[in-house]
Amino acid sequence: MKQHTTIAILGGGGKTGTYLVHELLNRDYQLKLLLRQPDHFTISSPSIHICKGDAIQYESIRELVQGCDAIISTVGQRPNEPLVASQATNHILRVMEEFQIRRYIAVAGLNLDTPTDQKSTRTQMATDWMKTTYPIIHEDRQKAYEVLAESPVDWTLVRVPFIVFTEERGTTEVDLVDCPGEKVQAPDLASFLADQLTDTRYYQQSPFVASL
Repeated sequence: MKQHTTIAILGGGGKTGTYLVHELLNRDYQLKLLLRQPDHFTISSPSIHICKGDAIQYESIRELVQGCDAIISTVGQRPNEPLVASQATNHILRVMEEFQIRRYIAVAGLNLDTPTDQKSTRTQMATDWMKTTYPIIHEDRQKAYEVLAESPVDWTLVRVPFIVFTEERGTTEVDLVDCPGEKVQAPDLASFLADQLTDTRYYQQSPFVASL
């Protein structure tokens, strides 16, 4: 399998994205980051190229992805702003087809539903809470999954519980039908996302990831 060397990152300026950027730099990848406010970004490295733009803008996605070998998104929904998940996913898939890029990895909440799920009572309660509390955001995330499910690209949608922003690492557990834990430590998530650049096991699947 081709070794991915230049990675396009959406959400690299956020909390989760910052851990991912450090992890990928430690693995000697070249990175292109899409940032709305580059002046606020504090990581400095000759391996980082920054594109100023927004994930809901097609031209921003196109500029970001050109010349890259794979794409990782940790973009979350911004309060009181336009929905981002399905719109960004459509833009990404369109650009991937244009530039003949195969690999796309993204992060979603454990509330996302797939046809093969066997969610425990605990996971289903968290899912129902999200659906009730943030119905529009949930529907947009679900729509993004449905778009991916129809796509022929090598996508992986990583589903996570509560993210703990710490420097500690735990034992990572992965499950395809139910979330194996109540939290995931940010370094563990970053490591798992980076691993997916060379791991084919979860192509066109939505694994749950947690730290134990």
